[in-house]
Order: sequence, then C-alpha cells, then structure tokens
Amino acid sequence: MNIVKRRARRLWVLVALFLVTAAGLIAVRSYGVDTIAPRDVRGRAAAKGGGALAGVDCETAKCIALTFDGNPGEPTDRLLDLLDRYDAPSTFFLEGRRIHKHPDVVRRIADDGHEIGNHTWTHPRLTDVSDTQIRDELRRTARAIADITGTTPTLMRPPQGRSDDRVSRISRELGLAQILWTVTAKDYLTSDSALITKRVLDGADRDGIILLHPLHKGTVPAMPGILKELRAQGYTFVTVSQLLSPAAAEPGKAYR
Repeated sequence: MNIVKRRARRLWVLVALFLVTAAGLIAVRSYGVDTIAPRDVRGRAAAKGGGALAGVDCETAKCIALTFDGNPGEPTDRLLDLLDRYDAPSTFFLEGRRIHKHPDVVRRIADDGHEIGNHTWTHPRLTDVSDTQIRDELRRTARAIADITGTTPTLMRPPQGRSDDRVSRISRELGLAQILWTVTAKDYLTSDSALITKRVLDGADRDGIILLHPLHKGTVPAMPGILKELRAQGYTFVTVSQLLSPAAAEPGKAYR
C-alpha cells in the first residue's frame, strides 16, 4: 500500500512540474517579443551609407543610453540639473495622465536636448487590455506630449516591458517603436541609493539601455555616483535614437 501511495505522490509531483513549466512557456509566448540590438541595426544602416546623428557615432564611441520612466513631476528638475552637469542626454518615457500638471518640466526635458517617449496614459499592462484601450492609452499620451513640445513621440515603452504580437501590431499602426532595456536597477523595490548604483554599474555595458524611475525615493540621490562612474569608465551618454543611429527605430519593432 505504501508503494502505491509513494508512486501516486511522485505522479502528482510530475504533473505539477509539467503544469508549472507549461505555464512558464505560455507566459513567455504571450509576453515575449523578438528584440533587436542597437549594434545590429546600426551596422546594417552604416553598410547602406547612412550617417550617424550629429554629435556622436556609437560605432566608435562607447555609448550607453539612460532612460527614465514615469510622471514628469518633482524631482525631475533635480534630475535634469544632474544630467546637464554631466552632459548626459537621456530618454524620458512619460506617462500621460499628469503631464498637464507639469508642462514646464516637459518643455525643459525637450529644451535641454533630451528625448521624450510614450509610456501610456495610465500605465496598464498592454497585453491585458483591449485593442481599443491600447490605442487610447498611446494616442492620448502622444497628443499631450505634442501639445506641450510640438513634437509627437515615435518611441514607446510598454509598461513592465509587457508586449506581444498584438501590442507590436498596434504600435506599428500608430508609428511607435518599442524600447525595452538591458539593465534595470529595480528602484521601484528599494530606496537604497547605494544598491541602485551598484545594480546599474554591475549591469552597464556598451550599447546598454538603462531603466530608472526618477519618482522613487532612492533614484535621484543615486544619479551623481552613477553618472560620475560611467563617465570615468569611458561611456558616452546618448539618447535611444542616437544609440540606434544611423538607423531609425522602425514602428512596431522592439529594441533592446
């Protein structure tokens, strides 16, 4: 009898492992998209005779792109002061719902030479909402950014990096390329600035795309150390579009 029970338990364990594995595969297929490396698109464009954007050539320079997600409220001005001090053009993926409360900050981001991308209106998981809501989230944010800056964004970052074929199709329809990341400090989980700094520096590499969130308590205090050390390591700070240049981000495609 004990043998039968042991065999039954082993069978249930195997079934459970199968279900967990299957669920993982389904999640990958549902939320995964093929991504393109900046170096690959640069190389193809350069082979066709394209020239890099003015000011930097990431084929020769050791480039890295700092990107910041979230609402454009305080402490964004403090962050912009630091980026200016270290000559660090960056890319800001803005949520739309509070943009109208901080128009001067949004204008300053653009006027300081940074790039602005679309991070949806209310930050939903785009893979979990309808086609109509995806379009509304992205269109409303694009209009809000354009109303303030005069420029409609061509880049977007899906919240939590959640994308799939459907999100890609709608992004292509709206003229938006998807930008993911190579390093995240997970600053939404800690206020420890030293830990945030360590995570960024440990993961930094040439052609990297760093994800940070300015509104979390530990992020802006970590930035002086991050900027100083990356500069000391020979990195050139660039926007995402500069990182891809001489290629241009293609709507619907995902870059990392």
